Amino acid sequence: MSDVIKTDICVIGAGSGGLSVAAGAVQMGADVILIEKSKMGGDCLNTGCVPSKALLAAGHAAHNARTASRFGISTGPVDVDFAKAMDHVHSVIAGIAPHDSVARFEELGCTVIQGEAKFTSPRELVADGKTIQAKRFVIATGSRAAIPPIDGLENVSYLTNETIFENKTCPDHLIIIGGGPIGIEMAQAHRQLGAKVTIIEMMTILPKDDHDMVDVVRTEIEALGISLYEHAKTQRVELNGDQIRVVIEQNGADITIEGSHLLLATGRAPNVENLGLDDAGVAFDRRGIEVDARLRTTNRKIFALGDVTGGLQFTHMAGYDAGIVIRNALFRLPAKVNHSAVPWVTYTSPELAQVGLNETTAREKFGDDIRVVTWDCAENDRARTEDATIGFIKVITTPKGRILGAGIVGRQAGELIGIWTLAISQKMKIAAMAGVIAPYPTLGELSKRVAGAWYTPSLFSDRTRKIVRLLLKLG
Repeated sequence: MSDVIKTDICVIGAGSGGLSVAAGAVQMGADVILIEKSKMGGDCLNTGCVPSKALLAAGHAAHNARTASRFGISTGPVDVDFAKAMDHVHSVIAGIAPHDSVARFEELGCTVIQGEAKFTSPRELVADGKTIQAKRFVIATGSRAAIPPIDGLENVSYLTNETIFENKTCPDHLIIIGGGPIGIEMAQAHRQLGAKVTIIEMMTILPKDDHDMVDVVRTEIEALGISLYEHAKTQRVELNGDQIRVVIEQNGADITIEGSHLLLATGRAPNVENLGLDDAGVAFDRRGIEVDARLRTTNRKIFALGDVTGGLQFTHMAGYDAGIVIRNALFRLPAKVNHSAVPWVTYTSPELAQVGLNETTAREKFGDDIRVVTWDCAENDRARTEDATIGFIKVITTPKGRILGAGIVGRQAGELIGIWTLAISQKMKIAAMAGVIAPYPTLGELSKRVAGAWYTPSLFSDRTRKIVRLLLKLG
């Protein structure tokens, strides 16, 4: 008979969300068991956010060197060592890994079990030959790359985000199926590092973002020489010698594309298999585990968070979910998730950042009862000094000025969106942003300027002029 271990909290999955719950709970006095069957740090550290941003940094560095002549700096031909660029990626992972390691979490006081967890009843699971009984369980098993049902796919080699960072040779021609953030980021990184790149997207690229801002990103990636096929259906893939042939249908015509490497970036699938969820009394489907606003599953002693719930699939969302779970599981507080101020960023150059409602979703919800105001990066002096004038900021408010959403496309958009996230979460009005003193010259002035532009129609109206003339007449 297996050993039986009793604990307060048992966390399944050592990705961002699971690690946050485990670290928080153990430091607050709970007895915690953390189970991970693969690598500590999960997708974000090993195959997602961290390696992708490191590769993008290498690509952007190569591009900046090639285009330095605009500042009067001549670099000559730029030589890219793709293998060393990937070495940089893995050195970044290695530098962060100790923070997420087994050793660190054991030092914090967690019991770490490296093995596959499977529920055997609503109150019990088995992992690494041990039976674990917990007062509360937390499922944080994340997601994996979804593999689309494309004819012939089983006969060719393909990459996903889980394997592309092991590739040490620059592709001659990288074909990417999928135009979401992963596909677009990897397309730009590889193109800047010397590969020919083609993107195939069945709808439009970056469909969840503001369409006007996506237009800016689209123009920039095409300017790099990336071939883009939108509204294109992938019919089949096949081998042609040492090449991968992809046949697509666009506007009623078949088009054949051949490349050396194929990357699938067609979304994510929740990791719900082999967990024994039926035995645990936890409802789930292909979209993920069913949870309520408190992140409780249909078994109220079991919580689920992050990608496995099929919701917003961002690392920072998993971290936010962890706080909700801790408040519910440890303190019995009825904390609920609130998605009204969740930011996200696509780390292309220029970056695209969004929080709250974009213009399309705002009009769907409020009709024309909104106000939209924009300010171009070209009107920002710091952007001009850095030759980073491509892009703009857009803010959506109610007619009375409450901020509903903001989007930024341009240099450091991901850094700039934070202040708008705070504004929306605190239900602030545009007047608060207009009153901010922004240091000059900074890109941060974009936020103040767009807020000031909200008042332009009334501030410089005929009515205002009449009031000013009257006051001047009065002395």
